[in-house]
Amino acid sequence: MPFIKVAEGNSAPVELYYEDHGAGRPIVLIHGWPLNGASWEKQTAALLAAGHRVITYDRRGFGRSDQPADGYDYDTLASDLNEVLTALDLRDAVLVGFSMGSGEVTRYLGTYGSERIDKAVMIGVVPPFLLRTDDNPEGVDGSVFKGIEDAITADRFAFMSAFLADFYNVDVLGGERVSDQAIQASWNVAVGASAKGTLDCVQAWLTDFRADLPRIDVPTLIIHGDADRTLPIDATAIPLAKSIAGARLDVVPGGPHGLIWTHAAEVNSALLAFLR
Repeated sequence: MPFIKVAEGNSAPVELYYEDHGAGRPIVLIHGWPLNGASWEKQTAALLAAGHRVITYDRRGFGRSDQPADGYDYDTLASDLNEVLTALDLRDAVLVGFSMGSGEVTRYLGTYGSERIDKAVMIGVVPPFLLRTDDNPEGVDGSVFKGIEDAITADRFAFMSAFLADFYNVDVLGGERVSDQAIQASWNVAVGASAKGTLDCVQAWLTDFRADLPRIDVPTLIIHGDADRTLPIDATAIPLAKSIAGARLDVVPGGPHGLIWTHAAEVNSALLAFLR
């Protein structure tokens, strides 16, 4: 299996699993928490059919990548992305980040610039700044994240079941847009991730990306569901679209957080139109 070294570990390198398929302009897909690169199944098929080269990789701690005990902050995760782009020598690439992956896209462009990047797409977004503070009154109260951390620590397996129910809005979309088997598959991936990495990522969600946003100088598409319970649109996608020059916001009616599966046709249509 193909791996890219991104750091040195205690007794062995930290390596990320990746897949690289097709030809044409490279599209790099960066997955959400707590899934892996395979969660892009429906987008990968559409992109390959449209003649693109598609690269997916598993974030450190998740999927088939190594599970170090540290490095779950966005500076390190953006560095990992940079290592992937550099190792594959990608040029004129399009970065597509879903959920937590939208943070990698933002921090990467804010830190490393757009020399290798042609366009950016962020879906179900984390930026600009999730935490409610005096200068960010529309953010989410810090007690919410403390509750998530406590629930993960108490019983990570039970937490993932409850989390995925809201991730896919199962009470509304279950059996119609998402099957029990698809939810089970997501749970299987989620609980196979690093326990420490799963927990540490919660603090990463509180990253303030506002200083990165003025540095984004490539065409940017934001896709977000208006029924997202995990990352509500008013606290995320709407302010993000206002903060990136020229960004376009595409709102998916009825879309939950896990809209890359439940509303794959709508997401793929917007994505492919933006790539033309």
